[in-house]
Amino acid sequence: MILKKPLLLIAATIFSISTLSAQNLKAYQIFDKNGQPVTFSNIVDVAVESDIVLFGELHNNPISHWLQLELTMALHKHTSENLVMGMEMFEADDQLIIDEYFSGLISERNFLSEARLWNNYNTDIRPLLEFARENELLFIATNIPRRYAALVNREGFEGLEKLSSEALRFVAPLPVAYDPELPGYKAMLEMTGMPAHANENFPRAQAIKDATMAHFIMKNFSPGNTFIHFHGAFHSNNYEGIVWYLQRLQSDLKLMTISTVEQDQVGELNEEYLNQADFIIAVPATMTKTY
Repeated sequence: MILKKPLLLIAATIFSISTLSAQNLKAYQIFDKNGQPVTFSNIVDVAVESDIVLFGELHNNPISHWLQLELTMALHKHTSENLVMGMEMFEADDQLIIDEYFSGLISERNFLSEARLWNNYNTDIRPLLEFARENELLFIATNIPRRYAALVNREGFEGLEKLSSEALRFVAPLPVAYDPELPGYKAMLEMTGMPAHANENFPRAQAIKDATMAHFIMKNFSPGNTFIHFHGAFHSNNYEGIVWYLQRLQSDLKLMTISTVEQDQVGELNEEYLNQADFIIAVPATMTKTY
């Protein structure tokens, strides 16, 4: 019996440690581009000194959306009315409806019924838009109307030349620069399930989105302001996409990129995600999805 008590004590201790560990699961970990763990405060410090902050999300990931709102609120404390917000999730021809809603000309009910809203609007997007409205911030719909992206997917950039001058107000100026050798665009043609003769217009449709978002970011950016933009991480991963187009428009911009990834464990960053962005938010693959 004397020997059993220490064994029972050890077993109880191991159980307690295991239980405590299970109760302290990490919901996320932020890393710098080199894979070194950093804090949310590190992101804020760099963002405050940046001209444009490109926050790449996983669309159905709640951690992305929560940190987007937290970063926006932190930036607003530093920049006040000099903060400008923009989103992939609104197409450029929705700008009038957004402006009318923000000015009080139309009700939220009218806004909800007439704007083309994503299915996760209420949970993930509305908190950001309402923060902008309540604090009288400029909020920019940056994405190309999806019907015109579909046109490029069918006919290439040449299809845009058929648009009216009024329609072209919602698209990056023509002709659109395009580098088919950018790894992100090349990878689109090599995606699992795509046929070997995949349509070369598929990455062009992605590029016109990137170019249009960059165009509307720059159109609404002024020196001394901070523009924070929210989009799917693919649009700025590896400093391509929107970043490539922004740098073509103005090479001396102070850009900061954030990406979101999912991996089995978040104790250290998977090697494949190194240098994907200035900051990478690693989230457990088991994290609850918003849709």
